[in-house]
Amino acid sequence: MMNNEKMNQMIDEVYENYLKGGDIKWLKQEEVDTPIGKMNIPTPYTKEEFIDKCKTDKEFSEKWGLKIEERELNHYERFEIYKNSNIGGRVLQNHITAINFKQFHFDEANIPTKLITITYNRTKIEIYE
Repeated sequence: MMNNEKMNQMIDEVYENYLKGGDIKWLKQEEVDTPIGKMNIPTPYTKEEFIDKCKTDKEFSEKWGLKIEERELNHYERFEIYKNSNIGGRVLQNHITAINFKQFHFDEANIPTKLITITYNRTKIEIYE
């Protein structure tokens, strides 16, 4: 899927910039055993930690210019995706609406449950999971 590739490229680029950043303020403090005792050593976040930090820390996200928002799709949004996907060549009849459509149909058809929006350098992409 094209958006997933684009998302990974964006995150990789921002993470590389982060690793080159050089400012101790944006590193985590990791406790390490040394010959003279325990010390807190500033170390970069792993890529996964970096992504989580961008999701949860507004200042951190703004510093690196990567905004990641996640939200659950509601029943009606999942119905629209199902309706527009034409799963298995199945055409929904006009009388079928989101109100009388059952949740298990979405799950059986692997309809996404989450929308992820990523914004970087004025480029915004949406990915469904």
